[in-house]
Amino acid sequence: MKGILFDKKPTYKENLEKPIPNQNQSLIKVLIGAICNTDKEIIKGYKDFKGIMGHEFVGIVEESPNPELIGKYVVGEINENCGNCLYCKTNRPTHCINRKVLGIQNKNGCFSEYITLNTNLLHVLPNNLSPYKAIYTEPFAAAFEILSQIEIKENTNIAILGDGRLAYCIAQAFHSINKEVTVIGKHDNKLNLFNKIPTVTTTKQSTNDSFEIVIEATGSPSGITQAINIVRKKGTIVLKSTYAGDTTLPMTQVVVEEITIIGSRCGPFKPAIEALSREDIIFPEITLYNLKDYESAFNNNNFKSGFLINEF
Repeated sequence: MKGILFDKKPTYKENLEKPIPNQNQSLIKVLIGAICNTDKEIIKGYKDFKGIMGHEFVGIVEESPNPELIGKYVVGEINENCGNCLYCKTNRPTHCINRKVLGIQNKNGCFSEYITLNTNLLHVLPNNLSPYKAIYTEPFAAAFEILSQIEIKENTNIAILGDGRLAYCIAQAFHSINKEVTVIGKHDNKLNLFNKIPTVTTTKQSTNDSFEIVIEATGSPSGITQAINIVRKKGTIVLKSTYAGDTTLPMTQVVVEEITIIGSRCGPFKPAIEALSREDIIFPEITLYNLKDYESAFNNNNFKSGFLINEF
């Protein structure tokens, strides 16, 4: 089996073992695997991961304990939980103590021809949703997690810090509920993409405005400092960035100004898939490479890059 194995650095392999599903898993033939910023941070040392990389995919089910899934196009949630720990028993399965995370923690990922995944984590794609658009499901679901974490009142003003893929997903999630947001970035070419979203106003990082809710999606350790500087007193910051290394926070300012800081990670797939099926939710086309061209794929600066792993 072909794939990209990470062991201190990524390497293309052609002799990887094809995975064998257990009684709770399905075998998925991977069609598309997309690169996330988390994958690039893994290369820098995030999570100390060793194994096949990748966690964003669209595939077709070849084997499954649920025969109705066989032959279906699917996407999949990335956290396999044990079902027995404190967090599983208190309805927090994505924080399972023993969890395995596809291509990130203790589980081989989707930059290979086949993967196995717990069958209950699979979501069948509707007929009107192209796999090339469905590849955005996992990061889009992470954007929808924000909507379940914060209360959005009618006149709440919201800023999204960052102008990359994650920020774009978040902006589209807010667009799906017709909520206006301000996107603060530094790159004109990236901000131009946001201008196509009717509910978005874009501005450069020099803005002097303040906001009740600031969503930090810069992918940079400095993003939290900027968020603290523009959030209003008694306001809320939602942290979305993950990266290798640590950062420092002005905690006295957080206390004195009574700022609420919320971490936000994986999210619900169902509303993300429903929104992606809408014509007004638009994403740029993904740039696809062969697995053996992984270095070019990781270095690509287009909006989204990834791998065409198996032909449709």
